[in-house]
Amino acid sequence: MTEINERNQKIIDEFRANDGRVGGSFEGKTLLLLHTKGARSGQERINPVACIRDGDRLAVIASKGGAPTHPDWYYNVVADPQVTVEVGTEKFQARAAVAEEPERTRLYNKMVEVMPGFEGYRQKTSRVIPVIVLTPVK
Repeated sequence: MTEINERNQKIIDEFRANDGRVGGSFEGKTLLLLHTKGARSGQERINPVACIRDGDRLAVIASKGGAPTHPDWYYNVVADPQVTVEVGTEKFQARAAVAEEPERTRLYNKMVEVMPGFEGYRQKTSRVIPVIVLTPVK
């Protein structure tokens, strides 16, 4: 298991043991577990991701810490937008969509208000960081 996978697994375990709450840099912030299907492998992938609420939807940022490339989970949701979301003690199906402008910027700025570190990610890269909107499937 890679170092990133090990760190993610610890966050996933803590999230599930504490009704969706975790400590460290995510303490007091809303975090979700995003279940996707691997675009190439077809295997389930679970990624802990910071999120914000936007009405009845959730939004997540494909920042990868400001890296020059998108995170792997971004390609998974583009390939198959049917995802499963765990937030708090809830688990539900959702449809993922890449936000278009001006919604993308509005949601990104909303995330920066809650987690200012996302401004640094934006400054660190030349790519436009995608925002993914997760709409619950009823």
